Amino acid sequence: MRDFPRRTGHAERFAQDGSAGRPAPWDGGPGGWLDRVPAGRGGDGTAPSAPYAQVGAGAGAQTPGLRGQLIPRRFDAGARTRHDAVSRGPDPTPHELLRAAAEFLTLHHTEEHLGDPGRRIAAARREIADTGTYRHTTEELVFGARVAWRNANRCIGRLYWHSLCVRDRRDVRDAEEVAEGSADHLREATHDGRIRALITVFAPDEPGRPGPRIWNEQLIRYAGYARPDGGVTGDPRNAGLTSLAQRLGWPGGSGTPFDVLPLVVQGSDDKLRWFALPDDAVLEVELAHPEYTWWRALGLRWHAVPALANMCLEIGGICYPAAPFNGWYMGTEIGARNLADTDRYDLLPFIADRLGLDTRTDRSLWKDRALVELNRSVLHSFDRAGVTVTDHHTESRRFLTHLGREERKGRLVGADWSWIVPPISGSATPVFHRTYEAVERRPAYVHHPEALERARGRALV
Repeated sequence: MRDFPRRTGHAERFAQDGSAGRPAPWDGGPGGWLDRVPAGRGGDGTAPSAPYAQVGAGAGAQTPGLRGQLIPRRFDAGARTRHDAVSRGPDPTPHELLRAAAEFLTLHHTEEHLGDPGRRIAAARREIADTGTYRHTTEELVFGARVAWRNANRCIGRLYWHSLCVRDRRDVRDAEEVAEGSADHLREATHDGRIRALITVFAPDEPGRPGPRIWNEQLIRYAGYARPDGGVTGDPRNAGLTSLAQRLGWPGGSGTPFDVLPLVVQGSDDKLRWFALPDDAVLEVELAHPEYTWWRALGLRWHAVPALANMCLEIGGICYPAAPFNGWYMGTEIGARNLADTDRYDLLPFIADRLGLDTRTDRSLWKDRALVELNRSVLHSFDRAGVTVTDHHTESRRFLTHLGREERKGRLVGADWSWIVPPISGSATPVFHRTYEAVERRPAYVHHPEALERARGRALV
């Protein structure tokens, strides 16, 4: 049996055969959208992984605790990671910013029944004229973050948008404080396995003073170590960022397929630094199976909190580039995508072989059968660890409930069919049998192209 040095969700509940008592399920919550990514090669162009191979001698022991390293002198950070080189484009003109502010403030006052927004808009106009920007009140920030979730076309789990908890950390710009705040975010979101929908909002971009950036795609991701044979040990999606972190001084983990990456953070001072997440901030779940006792010995696991870290929260023309956000997992994100995609862990052939399936022809449906068992393993393991997870059938029904609620309030719900429909058993879910309009609204969580490049570990010129 493989060693699991990090905290795993109530692992003591598992017997050696993988069985355990079942905790009472939590009957509500947002399904995932964070891990539904387009298929493709790894971030650095490497081939898919062979997940159980070991890395070479270059990987050292993982650095414990929350520690940072300044960029080594040989790495020309000033030339390659300037904020002006990775900005989201030209700053809005004062007129454009005021128009966006007025639209948002009107929406806020209308939905929250706050009366005439004219006085607040006039105050924002004066602030923009004086400083080139304006500051949201705490109430505006909370409203904006929640509505941004409501407007997320790719998210199936929006029924609970109004329950999003918002941590206001807009005074934080330093890289180390961002890393510490991110670790605190994970602790609070984890909630002993009863995952909370949570966002932490760090400093916004301001004229001549960019906000901090988190380069990681999510706060918790697993390293992908490139091997001499062209393959990757771990998650190929993170091979580029893994390589960058090592160039910045991260010694690497122990060389397993599930080494937690450090956070790579760029503060307002432009310095790019890495920070190892503390053990108590990372909750992981060992994967077992309800029937196959040999499953636990495979050493599979996944982390509990899917906290997206590199999307910009845009509210009323203001960009918050570091605003990590999480709901909780829908099982298919892990079992049908992260562990199964050919450009990720690519486990279906391995699982099919262990199940004794005929993999010589696709007509045996070995991929489908292996995929179902892998997803059963995820749901079984999270349930028995007492960690919140939802399934795609339940979440599909909840999404239609969300549609009905919003339509009764006179709000059209935008949705991207290709993301809303689950990656397995799509036609067996009610969201499959209808069409949607991909309406783009603000506030919104926005994926800027340069953020995607940073997540691949590519320093921009």
